[in-house]
Amino acid sequence: MTTSTRTAPSSSAASTTRPSVGGRQPSEQAIDAAIDSATRLLRLPTLRDRYAEIADAASREQLSYRAFLSELLLAECDDREQRRAGRRVHEAGFPRPKTLADFDFTANTAINPATINTLAGCGWVSKGQSLCLIGDSGTGKSHLLIGLGTAAAQAGHKVRYVLAAKLVNELIEAADERQLSRTITRYGRVELLCLDELGYMGLDKRGSELLFQVLTEREEKTAIAIASNDSFSGWTKTFTEPRLCAAIVDRLTFGGNIIETGTSSYRLAHARSQRTRNA
Repeated sequence: MTTSTRTAPSSSAASTTRPSVGGRQPSEQAIDAAIDSATRLLRLPTLRDRYAEIADAASREQLSYRAFLSELLLAECDDREQRRAGRRVHEAGFPRPKTLADFDFTANTAINPATINTLAGCGWVSKGQSLCLIGDSGTGKSHLLIGLGTAAAQAGHKVRYVLAAKLVNELIEAADERQLSRTITRYGRVELLCLDELGYMGLDKRGSELLFQVLTEREEKTAIAIASNDSFSGWTKTFTEPRLCAAIVDRLTFGGNIIETGTSSYRLAHARSQRTRNA
């Protein structure tokens, strides 16, 4: 006769002890210990932190067991999505936190709040369209660029922010190290590329061509948003080769969104106002 052997429980399973013993009502301390142990094992930090609060609310509102369970699980799901959104915003590489809620539309009446609100819905990102923010320094271009990029990251899109000059330098280094294709592909996979300060520095022929390759890789597939202090007609100072300049402008403006932020610097006006008040 063969004797069956019983498999010993794993250490993980053994570490979670059921509070009920012999059908008796377990103590509150035993229940709390069991919940803490199980939620740590299952990696449910929100449920561990909030179950008592939600249980008390369910008791007051006389919710059913199923309704109570749904409240617990939804709280865990909501918190996980918030943490994921926070990670996407962090990974985007924004230089400073800026949100659309913080933007002062009264300081620059050239910008239509309804237009920005529509863009915040991120439909243009899903469609792989472009956005060009054109205006003088201090008119809110970078704030809007970062704010819209943040909104896209919070909505679930993979976003990357980079200064135009920094991107060109990265591409040149990648080309010298024979890593250009990999770098261009990496930028091509980002759902929204936020390119800031385009036009602040002139680019030589090589830099212009490398940047053009990134734009071509993304064309009509993934979205790009740029902020520039120069009008399109002035981009010949940045892209000194006329045909290449025309091709870049064509790729950024075809089927895209263009917002002109004007010429009146909010930062300059704010500084003057502060000096006047302090005088």
